[in-house]
Amino acid sequence: MFFNQNPLQQDPTMTKDPVTQYPAQDGDGPSRSEQTQPKAKQWPMHLRILIGIGLGLAFGLCFSAVGWSSWVLDWVKPVGTVFVNLLKLVAIPLVLVSLVDGVTGLKDLRKLSSMGGRTLLIFLMTTVCAVSIGLVTVNLLRPGDYLSETKRDELRERFASAGSGGLDKAEAFKEEGPLAAVINIVPENIFHALSHNGSMLQVVFFALFMGIAIMALPASQTNMVRDLFGQLNRVILQMVDMIMVIAPAGVFALISSLIADFAGDDPGEAVELLGALSVYALTVVVGLIVMMVMVYATLLRLFGNYNPLKFFGIMSPAQLLAFSTSSSNATLPVNLECAEKLGVREEVRTFVLPLGATVNMDGTSLYQAVATVFIAQAFGHNLGWADQLTIVLTATLASIGSAGVPGAGMVMLVIVLQSVGLETAGIALIVAVDRILDMMRTVVNVTGDAMTAVLVDRWMGAKSMDKIIEV
Repeated sequence: MFFNQNPLQQDPTMTKDPVTQYPAQDGDGPSRSEQTQPKAKQWPMHLRILIGIGLGLAFGLCFSAVGWSSWVLDWVKPVGTVFVNLLKLVAIPLVLVSLVDGVTGLKDLRKLSSMGGRTLLIFLMTTVCAVSIGLVTVNLLRPGDYLSETKRDELRERFASAGSGGLDKAEAFKEEGPLAAVINIVPENIFHALSHNGSMLQVVFFALFMGIAIMALPASQTNMVRDLFGQLNRVILQMVDMIMVIAPAGVFALISSLIADFAGDDPGEAVELLGALSVYALTVVVGLIVMMVMVYATLLRLFGNYNPLKFFGIMSPAQLLAFSTSSSNATLPVNLECAEKLGVREEVRTFVLPLGATVNMDGTSLYQAVATVFIAQAFGHNLGWADQLTIVLTATLASIGSAGVPGAGMVMLVIVLQSVGLETAGIALIVAVDRILDMMRTVVNVTGDAMTAVLVDRWMGAKSMDKIIEV
């Protein structure tokens, strides 16, 4: 009888562990009260980032008004710089391991070529739409007519050296030949590519190459490698979650330092400068809003069978982060997480989003079109329809050809200006508000990447995209 006795019945006060069914020991887990206690509900990430933006704006304005902008730049800006560096730190490792993990999960390699072709087609079509919307908007509002000749000469003299760096890069880019973009995709040293955030296309190429090589071998020989990349992917995603804990503080520092840098110790002068270019800035913003609300929303509804309001709601953390950092690469880790919540499969989002962060620049292309016509209007040049068609073609080709080139935005603008015979010195007219508009066009760039991922995933045979993962 002794041996048949249940150990748990020796002491009626002893409790059983619900999982192991053995007596619970001190320290084995949370008590019943701890298990039943509800967790504190956290504010959504997009709301916390939005609060950081609002507080940063107020903080920067207040400190600039009292003449403490240098203190903000010395003591607050480094916090934002560290935050952006952390995001860039995990961007390339995340692209490498997630893309290899996604490619090795494909059942058929023919899907990869189909996915690549459809992705590039959408990128090309939306870029043409963006440039066209920019041209229509700038011709309707004509912001160059509102810039006085005195203010034009003042801006040209004050920012005379602004376009020199872009001019040198553009000349070097044109001297490389028509297939330079293809050559630049293939790295000669993968470790060099991994150490430069501007080499994202090269990392994508290496990851695809490695993933295809793994699939070409028998599964019995590559199981450990597949498991390794899957585990590394989960580790890096955990790192992203840890970085996003400090996102509100990082965004606060970025916005407050931006205001301090732009306004200096005399906010009145900054307001006057912004007022002179307000119609130009408004033209760009209107074009960007039309691109998102009309083009992206329509494509999502018609071809993705996806509710645009749900899409923009889920994308809000990535959009706010893109607005704060002005960097598609820095936003990439968060954009990948948002795409997962959108229901986009891993093999699609890990291919489309890294490629889009470098190649797809709808917001930047729209901005180039508006800036080019604005500069022509400011200097009294009338661009005919032939010139504006040249802008469409040049801006589209430049956005693809300059992919992976450092400072691609300025390189694109110089190329477009030269294509219609305008002086690159006109860039000085728009430099004053370029940083603010850069924040807004980066939001469109990031949103366009995610929209493309949704469409490609839908066209590759995904089920109804209305069935999304709960946030």
